[in-house]
Amino acid sequence: MKYMSGKELRRRYLDFFVKNGHLELPSASLIPKDDPSLLMIGAGMAPFKAYFTGKMTPPRTRITTSQRCVRTGDIENVGRTARHHTYFEMLGNFSFGDYFKYDAIKWAWEFLTGELELPKDKLWATIYPDDDEAYKIWTTETDINPEHIVKLEDNFWEIGTGPCGPDSEIFIDLGEERGCGSPTCGVGCDCDRYLEIWNLVFTQYDRTEDGKYNPLVHKNIDTGCGLERLASVLQNKPSNFETDLMFPIIEYASKVANKEYGKDKETDISLKVIADHARSISFMV
Repeated sequence: MKYMSGKELRRRYLDFFVKNGHLELPSASLIPKDDPSLLMIGAGMAPFKAYFTGKMTPPRTRITTSQRCVRTGDIENVGRTARHHTYFEMLGNFSFGDYFKYDAIKWAWEFLTGELELPKDKLWATIYPDDDEAYKIWTTETDINPEHIVKLEDNFWEIGTGPCGPDSEIFIDLGEERGCGSPTCGVGCDCDRYLEIWNLVFTQYDRTEDGKYNPLVHKNIDTGCGLERLASVLQNKPSNFETDLMFPIIEYASKVANKEYGKDKETDISLKVIADHARSISFMV
């Protein structure tokens, strides 16, 4: 496993997909353009909804970005878990009627195990129960342990109206010491042992406001790889907040507040909240 700074990791990801025929685009504004269904951009695919639905033609059928995102759904968990934020960066590779499941799965596995050298025996994949195609690709085109493939009903990605579909998530096992101790602890548990680092969404449908799922004319790929989460793994940190992407803010806040980080749980939560919210407010402004 290679150590990388957050900046190096971001660049490595984008370069990998540029090498594989993707056009690199800058992060879009957090304020959605011509999309009244969203208050803020909360996913890497959100700026490309018109490309996914076919209403607009993308500049290229393969695109990669590191998209700034804001989500407030998990705001009560910020600082209390190792992975929840309101502001985060989503690394993504997208296909608009170009490649589909085969290349999405193959490239994700190649990047994680080849470029980043993550231990294969620690990686797990989840799939939608009816997605036999994804299961076949995982078991025949990668060398993941077949016993590390889990079928979960909630492996269907959607965020309001618009493009959606079944997905395949990739987790890394961070060890029993990071777990909850429950005998049923496993992939999908809310504790910090199994960390989701990548979501491969196989966009096949367009969800309408009345809840219908209309098949898209062209099947697409929407992926999201959490920069902060992956950085915590590569930097061997107990949480996203200790990475070089966030800890300098905590250090500064500690100095201003005259509080020492790592001595008191409640103080640490407060400092993490400050770091998270400072980043969110800065980019929203």
